[in-house]
Amino acid sequence: MAQIGVIPSEIRPVDVDEIPHKNEAPLAYCQRVTKEKVLAVRAADDELVLCGDTTVAVGRRILGKPESSSEAETFLRLLSGRRHRVITAIALKYQSQIWERDVTSKVRMKQLSDSDIQGYLDTGDWKGKAGSYAIQGLASAFIPWISGSYSGIVGLPLAETQAILKVAGYRDFGEGS
Repeated sequence: MAQIGVIPSEIRPVDVDEIPHKNEAPLAYCQRVTKEKVLAVRAADDELVLCGDTTVAVGRRILGKPESSSEAETFLRLLSGRRHRVITAIALKYQSQIWERDVTSKVRMKQLSDSDIQGYLDTGDWKGKAGSYAIQGLASAFIPWISGSYSGIVGLPLAETQAILKVAGYRDFGEGS
């Protein structure tokens, strides 16, 4: 957020159910989880609350955060040599109003060898990452092509975040606090 001149005064993690509903499409899932997050944050009327969620999808299959090295390996093998989507939804709450945006980017992962996969798994970089990888980390070597928002793939689409803040009346660059 500092890249767009915003420094949050506080970070308040919330606990929401991130298990996809039966037959829930990836975009709908990401939007639902994000809205549940923004609604779960307790805030004063004069506070802006920004929440987001990022989902990796292959077709209609949602690849969440792997719970084990074995699941991470399964995800990486599924993504290997294929294009997939990275969906990031954001929601901004101010007083009783909520603004929402989402960004879908396409990503191609190179064909991974067994040693690529094992070496990456051994680093532990996959832990806590939707789809088992972070484009801004070690897995960047696996991604030869993207179409869309790099910052959205990382997890916070900066252009869309700046736009939604501006619509909500938050200061723009150079306007002071």
